[in-house]
Amino acid sequence: MTSASGPAVCCRGVTKEFGSGEAQVRALRGIDVDIQYGQMTLLVGPSGCGKTTLISIMAGLLDPSAGEVSLLGCNLRSLAGSRLVRFRAEHIGFVFQQYNLLPSLTAVENAAVPLIIRGMRRSQAIERALELITEVGLRDRARALPAQLSGGQQQRVAIARALVHEPRLLVCDEPTAALDAQSGRTVMNLIRRVTVRSDRAVIVVTHDNRVFDLADRIIAMSDGLIDLTATESEQSVLRNHQQRTTENHA
Repeated sequence: MTSASGPAVCCRGVTKEFGSGEAQVRALRGIDVDIQYGQMTLLVGPSGCGKTTLISIMAGLLDPSAGEVSLLGCNLRSLAGSRLVRFRAEHIGFVFQQYNLLPSLTAVENAAVPLIIRGMRRSQAIERALELITEVGLRDRARALPAQLSGGQQQRVAIARALVHEPRLLVCDEPTAALDAQSGRTVMNLIRRVTVRSDRAVIVVTHDNRVFDLADRIIAMSDGLIDLTATESEQSVLRNHQQRTTENHA
């Protein structure tokens, strides 16, 4: 496995087709992109442009139709079956739009689930999870059930759960879509503060241009292709691009 000095994810010539014949849909049309450690990268673009397909391939949840993907220094084609499942469980954290918390477990118990599944003693898992629950600002709600938490608080628990096993890649798919603007901004600030570090890469799929300023790098997609990338200092370029893309898809 490579050191954190190289890219965390490297995609070359990645395509993805669904279906066959006249019903075939080309979701990705040849993607070349690197995702760097120590950065929060936003993946943006209109619905149906291929964002979720791309991050699913990056995270080893989908196989590309063609092309190569290197994840944390490993060629994903060299991993299969239980080896790939174990690799994902050890090295990748996921945060989704829906929080997917177990309703009968408390916040800290939900955060501890990945460690318990991996065989850690429950007391140790709870202790580690409590550290993360504290880090996301919910120590006083650690014993609350999901139904007793707001949407923003539930997403914080989901973030703690995604980080509890110290992943080197964190993948977030529309983590603020179910939240109001203020809660969404709070959650994105939290993701930026607690997840970005030199040995971890963070990828966030989002439609919310109000959080673009929190990114180190933004990758804009349309129609299965990467249109452009923008750094923090190039936000105006990206906003103009997104406005044109939105108008074209209206």
